[in-house]
Amino acid sequence: MAQFLNTLFFGIYPYIALAVLAIGTLLRYEREPYGWRSGSSQLLRRRQLIWGSVLFHAGVLVIFFGHLVGLLTPIAVFDALGISHGSKQLLAIVAGGVAGVLALAGAGLLLHRRLLDPRIRRTSSFADIAILVLLFVQLLLGVATIPVSLNHLDGGEMVRFMTWAQGIFTFQGGVADLVAEANPIFKLHLFLGLTILLVFPYTRLVHMLSAPLRYLWRPGYQVARSRRPAR
Repeated sequence: MAQFLNTLFFGIYPYIALAVLAIGTLLRYEREPYGWRSGSSQLLRRRQLIWGSVLFHAGVLVIFFGHLVGLLTPIAVFDALGISHGSKQLLAIVAGGVAGVLALAGAGLLLHRRLLDPRIRRTSSFADIAILVLLFVQLLLGVATIPVSLNHLDGGEMVRFMTWAQGIFTFQGGVADLVAEANPIFKLHLFLGLTILLVFPYTRLVHMLSAPLRYLWRPGYQVARSRRPAR
């Protein structure tokens, strides 16, 4: 059973999450172009929004690109550049730790604001609150992996996850076995990350894709007619 669940969660589920991410995002963009936004509540608790948003976005951007480059860059590239696995592991701990704490603080401010202000709570959808909770928990898990990573400063654990991620994107069979013996906190972090990708198209997170898309210049006409006074 353990082998089956490991294959399901880390060998099959990644493809389900990535497929829903790609297809769901395209469908939402075509069917709900005017819902492709983050929504705004900036008139309420503006200072808390600014601080939370700046901390969250600054931290998450570093984490996102750090994971993207760190997991998907072929190991041979790091070897060719003379970057040892241990050095890469230490860089990930330090940079990821700082960025994670910043993002976690920002997410905490945003979640506090959305849950405890009655006016903002009333204008928030279930998806708005749920995605913030998921992100907060994911950031908390990410920071919690640091003490575990300090016990693997040789970089071996990182190479394990790099090989798994690259194996998923190159459709290699049996890659789920690579993470079978990983620490449970890493596995939970991976699973929740995949779940966030799965629900991405149905949340306000889609606004992060707006900048490079034709969303910026698509027609946005609004027909307005003067209202004649009743006779």
